[in-house]
Amino acid sequence: MATHTGSAGVVKVGANTVAEVRNWSVDQSQDTVETTKLGDTVKTFKTTLSASSGTVDCFWDETDTTGQGAMTIGATVTLNLYPEGSDSGDTYYSGSAIVNSIGVAQAHDGLVERSFGFQVSGALTITTV
Repeated sequence: MATHTGSAGVVKVGANTVAEVRNWSVDQSQDTVETTKLGDTVKTFKTTLSASSGTVDCFWDETDTTGQGAMTIGATVTLNLYPEGSDSGDTYYSGSAIVNSIGVAQAHDGLVERSFGFQVSGALTITTV
């Protein structure tokens, strides 16, 4: 069984690597509709629509114009999320993502951080480099 460390992860907007990424997450969900009818003794369901969304958290880097700077509120970007790195043979997630939230946080004893929330429009693909 293969395992990977989180430090190998990479985030790209298109072909451009996003600078100073601390972590990222993607969540996939599947809607269902109930198909139970009169006389049934257990509930039954069918799948309907699926969706994917997530976040990318970074240390703020205002010079990263093609990564962090490309993820403006409302922008649609090709987001590529690499959990094990971006070398040949590595698996990654890719999709057309709408940036639907941006947050900035700072503490007096830490670095300024940015958080980007996204909603994937269409299918999230899982493939290899």
